[in-house]
Amino acid sequence: MRLKKTDLRVKRTHKMIIDAFFHLVEEKGYDAVTIQDIADEAMINRATFYAHFKDKQDLYEQIFEFAVKAFTSVIDAEQIVIKNRIKVKQIEFLLTHIYVNVQENKKFFLTIMDGSSNELLRKKLAEIIYEKYADIFSTLKITENDIEVPIDFIIEYMTSIFTGTLHWWITSDTDMSPNHLARLVIKLIGNGHLTVLGLEVDK
Repeated sequence: MRLKKTDLRVKRTHKMIIDAFFHLVEEKGYDAVTIQDIADEAMINRATFYAHFKDKQDLYEQIFEFAVKAFTSVIDAEQIVIKNRIKVKQIEFLLTHIYVNVQENKKFFLTIMDGSSNELLRKKLAEIIYEKYADIFSTLKITENDIEVPIDFIIEYMTSIFTGTLHWWITSDTDMSPNHLARLVIKLIGNGHLTVLGLEVDK
């Protein structure tokens, strides 16, 4: 029983540190935030901070990894591509799920989609997509007007659209719903691009 209470206290402190960090980054920017600021905001001492994280960079990296997992946990090749048929309705469902998650944790994603972090996120997503879909991509030979299109070009293009539109959505005053955004992104990527990939589309 004591262990459970200790675990809960550790989790609560962990969350307080992260919440304090988000609030401070939003208020004064990442570079200006110090460990002491975070400790004061979370109402803990510096030793407690260091019991959870090595330094500010470690805190940021753990948050970043969590964000990447939030995106990639729903990107399962088996769910959305069967042989060479792509299930657009399933992609819409999965994207909507991602965008709802982002909307519910807006401060969190604003922190990791700021400046150079946005490009870092895009690169990480591109690597994971390439890895997850390697088998499918290896069977496709993509040509457009007799010019072969490199697979990594296609992935860069798709991840740029995804992160670019997501950044716009969370930083603008739009009232566009998660499902509306999902359908719009699918239209941007899907119109012609998937058939160029040699994939058949199930609408």
